[in-house]
Amino acid sequence: MIPPIGARIITLDIETSPILAYVWGLFKQFVNLNQIHTDWSILSFSYKVLGEKRVHHHNTGGRGPSKVRDDRALLDLLWGVLDEADIVVAQNGVKFDMKKINARFLEAGMPPPTPFKVVDTMLAARSIASFTSNKLAWLSAVLAPDQKKDEHKEFPGFELWTECLADNPRAWKAMQKYNDTDIRGTEEVYLKLRPYIIGHPNVAAYNDSTDVQCPKCGSTNLNSRGRAVTQSGEYTRFQCKSCGGWARGRYTKNSISKRRALLSN
Repeated sequence: MIPPIGARIITLDIETSPILAYVWGLFKQFVNLNQIHTDWSILSFSYKVLGEKRVHHHNTGGRGPSKVRDDRALLDLLWGVLDEADIVVAQNGVKFDMKKINARFLEAGMPPPTPFKVVDTMLAARSIASFTSNKLAWLSAVLAPDQKKDEHKEFPGFELWTECLADNPRAWKAMQKYNDTDIRGTEEVYLKLRPYIIGHPNVAAYNDSTDVQCPKCGSTNLNSRGRAVTQSGEYTRFQCKSCGGWARGRYTKNSISKRRALLSN
């Protein structure tokens, strides 16, 4: 179940251009800063709002090869998307997407967007389970088989990037499909992982409802199931009938005398 009104959760994926540099060989190269000819930029991004069907895509194509690496207009669009988000879901988002985006925002002299929470599906998968691989290609294959990672066979491997840099319209269509498939796969993986995520942002805090809601998905369809016991006392435990996640009440069931008698260790 999607949160009632409040938390705007988006799934995001960016693609960047490679650094163009002068090198002396094919193996074990060390590239000095004065060997860099052209720095990287953001080529494209896709995003989807949880609860909506459409995947939105933007790229730097259609202006000729000399303009493909000019991502300023793209940065403005991306800044607006992030500024409206409460929670951003991304595969390898903490180490890659968010840091790359911040680097380009800083280099472009842009202020930070409104703060948001990040749920990284790769880190979540790693902390929850021991999958054979935490790459999206594997996670989507085993958790979201209908959203397997696109292999862009018309432009295999690095060729997709070289053809986009050449502003090939067919390559840009392939890049959009590649981006959009990653978005749908990441969202589906996130929804499968979400009930297991400890410390997931509390989506119920983003709306004004006074109903008891699941902190992971916002559903009010909850069962009271037993008790949760912590160092500080006993609490009512709940399981969400929509996403399956577990939660506990915030107020102890212990009497004042019991609370006074409890020690911490």
